[in-house]
Amino acid sequence: MKLIIQIPCYNEAETLEVTLNDLPKHIDGVDEIEYLIINDGSADNTVEVARKWGVQHVVDFKCNRGLAKGFQAGLDECLRQGADIIVNTDADNQYCGDDIETLIRPILDGKADIVIGERPIDQTEHFSPLKKKLQHLGSWVVRKASQTDIPDAPSGFRAYSRDAALRININNEYTYTLETIVQAGRNKMAITSVPIRTNPELRKSRLFNSMFGYIKKSVFTIIRAYIMYRPLDFFGKLGVIPFLVGIILGVRFLIFRAMGNGGGHVQSLLLAVALIIIGFLIWVIGIQADLIAANRKLLEDIRYETKKHSYSKKENEE
Repeated sequence: MKLIIQIPCYNEAETLEVTLNDLPKHIDGVDEIEYLIINDGSADNTVEVARKWGVQHVVDFKCNRGLAKGFQAGLDECLRQGADIIVNTDADNQYCGDDIETLIRPILDGKADIVIGERPIDQTEHFSPLKKKLQHLGSWVVRKASQTDIPDAPSGFRAYSRDAALRININNEYTYTLETIVQAGRNKMAITSVPIRTNPELRKSRLFNSMFGYIKKSVFTIIRAYIMYRPLDFFGKLGVIPFLVGIILGVRFLIFRAMGNGGGHVQSLLLAVALIIIGFLIWVIGIQADLIAANRKLLEDIRYETKKHSYSKKENEE
């Protein structure tokens, strides 16, 4: 059983060694533990710090490509190196390294394929009250969109079995955290969460420049993932709004007409017809999007089989 711990890095020379020193060197049930960093276009000596410490694998980007791209590239390299379990953690030592054993235990026990670390958000001192509420709200929205029960969707402390990592496909360029949960729920992957601890803050988050920017990007990511993986559900609910309003206006016109006053409400009738047509067209778009999603699922299955063959452990051992 081989575990690879991957760490996305962008100018992390000052904190990376602290993070690496905190990682486990032995876990019961795991034969090998290796380490990988994704150097996302760092301008400092992040790679040199990692090499000096003893990190075995480096994915090196010449320019900054973002967290989502780095995460996917890290997964692919871990699979290429024969990982049975992949753990993703942050380079700022936000998460407690000793909790990696807790994180991967459901995978080792065969109870899950994806495990998300649940942070003690309400007890985290460097989170403002507004950020705590937004974290809870965002996680609730993701739970509804993905039909999962993950309490801390934005957490970057997570573990993947080899099979789950083969199935993951990141389509947005902002972050992997939200989309992968929606994807896992849609594909009926075994996903769960475990409580974890966090360390004191070493630096400010670099994922967003402002709270408004974080909210805007997160909302867009959730909606986009929801539309991609549950298009019929999304457009079906969206189309109900104009359709019902159109029906109400139509009934209203008929009532006025029955009372002999229909001539002054022709505009309501025209609006009712327009809204009913709009609702119907939205449903048609939903059906078309659902057919596209079905084709995407077939392509994902083909990609899964291709990656499974390309990253086969037998070939790695040879």
